[in-house]
Amino acid sequence: MNEILYHYNRVDPATWFYLASLLMVGLFFKFGRFWSVRNLDLLLLILLGPGLLLIHYGKQMEAEEQRALAEATETEVIQPDGSGDVPPATGDITEDDVTDEEPKVDDALPGSESEPAAADSVDPDAGIILSRGMKAQKYGFLWLFGMAVIWLARLLADPTMVRRPLLEPNLSAGGLTFIGCSLFVFLMANVITRTAPEPAAIHATASSADEEAIAEGIDPRIVKEGPGYALIDQMPFNAQKVLAIFAHLMIVLGMVLIGYWHFDNIVMGIGAATLYLMLPYTAQMTNEIKHALPAASLVWAILWYRKPLVAGVLLGLAGGMTYYPLFLLPLWLSFYWPRGLLRFIAGVVVMLIFLACVLVSSDSLVGNLRLMFGILPPAMNGLGGVWDESLGGWSSYWRIPVLTAFVALAASMALWPAQKNLGTLLSCSAAVMVATQTWHGYGGGTYMAWYLPLILLTIFRPNLEDRVALTVLGEGWLPRRLTASVPAEKAA
Repeated sequence: MNEILYHYNRVDPATWFYLASLLMVGLFFKFGRFWSVRNLDLLLLILLGPGLLLIHYGKQMEAEEQRALAEATETEVIQPDGSGDVPPATGDITEDDVTDEEPKVDDALPGSESEPAAADSVDPDAGIILSRGMKAQKYGFLWLFGMAVIWLARLLADPTMVRRPLLEPNLSAGGLTFIGCSLFVFLMANVITRTAPEPAAIHATASSADEEAIAEGIDPRIVKEGPGYALIDQMPFNAQKVLAIFAHLMIVLGMVLIGYWHFDNIVMGIGAATLYLMLPYTAQMTNEIKHALPAASLVWAILWYRKPLVAGVLLGLAGGMTYYPLFLLPLWLSFYWPRGLLRFIAGVVVMLIFLACVLVSSDSLVGNLRLMFGILPPAMNGLGGVWDESLGGWSSYWRIPVLTAFVALAASMALWPAQKNLGTLLSCSAAVMVATQTWHGYGGGTYMAWYLPLILLTIFRPNLEDRVALTVLGEGWLPRRLTASVPAEKAA
C-alpha cells in the first residue's frame, strides 16, 4: 500500500479503535434521543474493542517476552560463568562442567537482573506465574466473554421491542457510501499486502490430544483451530487472500441489499455495512476466512429467506465451513414450518452432501468429515480463551454445563418466539451465534464475524412483523408467479 500512497503505514489497532469510535459516535449516535436503544447498542459495539486490544497486545508482549527469555537463556548457555569460555558442542559431560550452583531462573526473565519476579505476576486463582502479556490476554478473553453474555441478553429481548422508530444515520447515503468504499479499499489493501506466515511445524513432543488426532488421521494444526472445512487450510495463500476479500465484499453487499429489499430503506443497509467496516474487529481480523466466509453465507441466507431452497443451500454452506451455524436449524425450521420447510431442508442437505463429496479427494476422508460436522468429543485440553488454563482461565470442565445450556437455548428456538418473522429470525440467529462464543474453545470469543453483521442488521431493522413465511412464500417449489393457488396479495 505504501507503494501507492506516499509513506503509508498500516493503522495501529489502538489508533483504529479510537478514531473509529469517534467516527461511529458522530455518524450513528442519536443526540436528540439520548436514552434510545440505538445509543445503547452503539456503546455495546464500541465496548467490544478493549477486549480485542488486550488480546492483540497481550500476544505481542508475550512474544517479546519469550524472545527476550530465549536470548537471555542462549547467552547463559554460551557464557555460563561470565568468563567467555564456550563449552564444547559435542562430547561427554565432565566433572569440570558440573557446578554446585543452582540455575537462576529469574535472571532469564526479561526486564530483571537478579531480583525475583514481581508478586503480581502470580495468578492467585490458578497458582501459576503469568507474564504481563499472558495477563493481558486473560483479561481480554474475560472481557469478550462478559460482552457476549450482555449481547445475548440484548438480542433475546429484541423480539419484545415492537416500537422501532426510524433512526437514520447522521450522514446522507452518498456520504456513507463514500466512507464505506474508502474503508473497504484500505482494509482489502491490508489483505493484499499481507505476507505468508511461516508454516507451523508439528513438534516432535506432541501432546496427547495431538497424538490422538494423528492416530485418527486428523491434522493437529487443524484441530487446534476448531472444527471446520479442512480444504480451506490447504488452499494456496494467494487463493485465501482472494477468498477473504470476496467474503467481506459479500457481507457488505448483502447488508446493503437487505436494507433495500427487506427494510425498504437502502440508507439503513448502507449504514449497517459502513458500521461493519468501521469496527475494530474488522480491521484486525480481515484476513480470517473462517470468520468471514460463514458470516457471508448467513447474511445471504437472510437476504434470500423468501426462497427456502436457496436459503437452505446458503445455511448449509455456512454449516459446512464450520459446523456451529448448524445450531440455527431449530430456529430456521420453525420459521419455515408453516410453509417452505421441505424446500429449506432439501437445500441444507444438498449443500452438505456436496461439501462432503468434495472431501473424497482429501487424504483422510473420515477425519475431515468428523472435523466438518464437529463429530468430536468435547475437548478438555489445548483450549483457548477463558478456557485456557495456561493463562489462568477456568477449568475446561465448566464448558460442559455451558455447552448444555447452549444446546437447550438453540433447541428452545423451535418453540420461542411462537410466531416468527424476519425480525425474530435476525435477532435470534444473532443470539445463537453469540452464544456459541461462550463455549467455543478456539479463539476465545474472537469469531465475531459470525454474529456482528446479524447484530447490525438487527439494530437498524424496522418493524418486520408482517414478514412471515405464510405471507411471503409460495406454496409450491415453483416460483410464486407460476403457482396458481397462491393469493395475489403482496406483503408490505
